[in-house]
Amino acid sequence: MTITADDGTALAGTLSLPIGPGPHPTVLLLHGSGPLDRDGNAAKLRSNIGPELATALAAKGIGMLRYDRRGAGATPGDWQRTGFYDNRRDAAAAITALAAHPDVRTDSIGVIGHSEGALHAMALAAQDEVRAVVLLAGFAGVGEDALRWQARSVIQGMPAPVRLLRRPAEALLNRVLNRLKNSTTDVVRIAGAPMNARWMREMLTHDTRKDLVAAKAEVLAITGDKDIQVDPADLIAIERLVPGAVEIHRSPDLTHILRRDSGTPSLRSYRRLFGEPVDPDLLSLVGTWLRERLTATPNA
Repeated sequence: MTITADDGTALAGTLSLPIGPGPHPTVLLLHGSGPLDRDGNAAKLRSNIGPELATALAAKGIGMLRYDRRGAGATPGDWQRTGFYDNRRDAAAAITALAAHPDVRTDSIGVIGHSEGALHAMALAAQDEVRAVVLLAGFAGVGEDALRWQARSVIQGMPAPVRLLRRPAEALLNRVLNRLKNSTTDVVRIAGAPMNARWMREMLTHDTRKDLVAAKAEVLAITGDKDIQVDPADLIAIERLVPGAVEIHRSPDLTHILRRDSGTPSLRSYRRLFGEPVDPDLLSLVGTWLRERLTATPNA
């Protein structure tokens, strides 16, 4: 399935549907940050979240749309020059495309967002077409605060010699953020490497609380207690801010990459964890929750 973005860019994607006659309840999947394809994979990072979620949802009678980010997979463009709000507009265009598809029940559209995708899902929760939203590892607050929490958490999970460098690392982070916030171009080189400065400027100042209080859809928010990139305590704020029906889960041993780890959480364990499947309990929880909200007749 191809989604036409506001600027005419063709976003290449896959619409997975359950076996049997339609139209079907269907959700849009939004991945985390970076040049990720429709399956949630980058050149050196293969999470395969897309296919596993699509299979689990199809078993519950629910379809799923996922697409390649700009500059990833079969979608043209340059992800280094794509802003945070460009990604949001692309997600909104995907909802419009879903609502117009003959195999999709227009009264049963949902969104699943992971990490950055959860932030965009919060905004889509205010759209009339969206009935249910699942937030996987989404934060409640300002982007810069969330990034600084992440930096402290990641350092805490490093070996003791690295933790001793916490103060120099914080000073370096401050210099990098100040340079990015004061930049005016789409791309800035940091230590010789290109960085998406526009995306960072927009994300750093974005306050997700404004989206959460505007949500109309029912919300399921899940963050693992082993997440070192998003503060699990933000689940309490999400529950407080969403005005309608909301359910939160702080999942034991679940990491940011949706696999469980019984050990001390660390970025160093990600490579090993990516060799394992997405947590089956998470897939079951998400699938059951969405089935109860999307397969029933509205207002029944």
